[in-house]
Amino acid sequence: MSEAQNEQPNVYTPVQSSPLAKVGEFMSNWKIKAGLIGTALISLIIGVFVFNFFWSHIVAGMGMKDWSKRAGAAPIECMIKDTNDDGYVSCSAMLRGEVVPLECGSSIFNIGCRVNYGAAAAPQVRPIALPNNGGRS
Repeated sequence: MSEAQNEQPNVYTPVQSSPLAKVGEFMSNWKIKAGLIGTALISLIIGVFVFNFFWSHIVAGMGMKDWSKRAGAAPIECMIKDTNDDGYVSCSAMLRGEVVPLECGSSIFNIGCRVNYGAAAAPQVRPIALPNNGGRS
C-alpha cells in the first residue's frame, strides 16, 4: 500500500468556546467600543432633552391633581409647555359640570394652581346680603 492510503484523514473537531469568550472577542474591536460609547452618549443626551422638555408638564400635572383633589374636581389635562414663559402651564379641570381653566406652576418650588379666566367673563357669583348695621361699625 502506498503511504497516502495508510494515513488517517485529518478530522476537524470544533472547539467549544464559552459565550464570555465570544463577547470578549467581539468587544476587542475598537470600532465596536467607540460605537457603543457613542450610542450611550447620544441616548443620554436625548434622554436629558426629553426629560427637560416634559418637566414643566409633569410638575404642572402634579399641581393640577392636587388642586383637583382639594377642590373636589376631576383633573382633565395640562398643556405640554409654558407657552408665555410666566412660570405657569395652562391646565383644565371639571368642577360641578363646568370646565375650570387653571394655571399650574411649572417649577418644583411652585406646585399648585390658580384659576385663570383670562379674557373670558368670570362666572356669576351669588350676591351676599350684608347686614344693615345702620352705619355703625
